[in-house]
Amino acid sequence: MRSRLLDTASRLFKEQGLAAVSIAAIAAAADAFPSQITYYFRTKEALFVEAACRDVLYVARAAEQHAGKQLSPSDYTRALVDSVMGADAVGFFVEAMTLTRRRQDLAPLVERTVERLHAEGLRAYAAEMAARGWQSRLDPEISARRFWTIAIGVTLEGQAMGRSPDDLAAVMLRLLGPQANAPADATRLRLVTAGNSAPRESGKEKQP
Repeated sequence: MRSRLLDTASRLFKEQGLAAVSIAAIAAAADAFPSQITYYFRTKEALFVEAACRDVLYVARAAEQHAGKQLSPSDYTRALVDSVMGADAVGFFVEAMTLTRRRQDLAPLVERTVERLHAEGLRAYAAEMAARGWQSRLDPEISARRFWTIAIGVTLEGQAMGRSPDDLAAVMLRLLGPQANAPADATRLRLVTAGNSAPRESGKEKQP
């Protein structure tokens, strides 16, 4: 039930905004009672913040999974940026962050979410660097924190200016710049066939 309420609230809040959505409307859409919302979340604002925090963590995880399929540092960064800027979760989270300015009782949840974004980002980024032999141009912890700081700032400014997700992604990529270097031999794509585990270089046919 708690998860269903969060799913429903997230959709309604992103479609209509905090002020336009009532507890009764969320309960009706989730096939629940209003008392169940107040039981789990106490207030509509608390539900808003928790839904936004959960959404941005889900998007961060999906972005890391998508980026992990890329073959170069630049493609890895672009995949991360496109996934994060292409979703509406960061904008939703920015609204939750601004709400806590008036509701300091909700600030700890936002603070924990920001720290988790940084920690999970660092874990994923450091793992990619180690697994692929890439060299980060900055300390991995700085890179992870810098990514989310820029993402939040670009989203906040972009929402105020009415910029599209593509515009936001372009701005973020420009601000991030190159994040890592691949070793010299990483440009050679190694292929492993089902019948032969020996690698060979792409573009060079093995002679019989």
